[in-house]
Amino acid sequence: MIVGFSFRGNASPNWLTIDRKGCLTQQAPSFDPALARAYAACRTIAKREAKNFYYAFLALPRHRRNAICAIYAFMRQADDLADDESIPRDERRRHLDTWLATWRDAAKGAPTQDPVFLAVRDATARFAIPLALLDELVAGVTLDLDHAADGAPETYATFEDLYRYCYLVASVVGLVCIRIFGYRDLRAEKLAEETGIAFQLTNILRDVAEDAARNRVYLPLKNLEHHGISLDALLHRPPAAPPAPAERELFAAVARLAEHYYSRARLLLPLIEPVSRPALWVLVSIYHALLKRIKRANYDVFTRRASVPLWQKLAILAVGLAWTAWARIFG
Repeated sequence: MIVGFSFRGNASPNWLTIDRKGCLTQQAPSFDPALARAYAACRTIAKREAKNFYYAFLALPRHRRNAICAIYAFMRQADDLADDESIPRDERRRHLDTWLATWRDAAKGAPTQDPVFLAVRDATARFAIPLALLDELVAGVTLDLDHAADGAPETYATFEDLYRYCYLVASVVGLVCIRIFGYRDLRAEKLAEETGIAFQLTNILRDVAEDAARNRVYLPLKNLEHHGISLDALLHRPPAAPPAPAERELFAAVARLAEHYYSRARLLLPLIEPVSRPALWVLVSIYHALLKRIKRANYDVFTRRASVPLWQKLAILAVGLAWTAWARIFG
């Protein structure tokens, strides 16, 4: 069985038929204008907001790309509700709870005019995505609301605590994505989880200064203590001051850990359905390029925010699209 392609109930959907040889074949589903508009809205959100992810989406076949964009738009909605700092934290939580309840009703079949909910409902059914994973996605978003009382910095005591955060905000995304990509070997699930850890550790390194400005330090307190760095030193450092030697050592240790998890991504790639491998490769390559840029800057994440330039993203995408064409022609 290929995980990520299934149908529910006793009858097959109207886009699956039996050919003359008795084989199950996939046909184009009947056209639904409302659903087409919903997916188009999700693609627009992904193109506008997904700075790194969208390039990988382009290497996917259209129906898989639509599903990935829908999931991204769902995450974006939840994240925007949780991160709107113009609204008090308790009110944000209430808005998010209402939004989640509305989604759960839509997932059960209740009428909805929300294009993201329409598209996600279709994608979860089409690719057998457990709704519990979407609940975990939202749980990850709410961590920033629930973690600390107003005024107290958001911190994590140990790497084990941070791993749980990374799992909810990044690994769960990977577990959803591989169901859209398709896989046969259940080892792919743990490898997708670890690939998400690599991505989130990269994000944490890139955003140290930005997060500190928002009263958040994701680097574990135990690791700060090990390197002789105080929490206050990260939260209240002079603007654009370069990192101290101890900070560079800490960031290098986190980068080495991220590299370990990127090695797991290389093991994941051959377990994904061939048609989806180029997209995963593009995504991993762009994120890994970001980590390499942080390392080449000698971990100075304070004076300039690291990013992968457009030309490099397009070069990586070109390789991915060439691979996609090859896979479609030669299998």
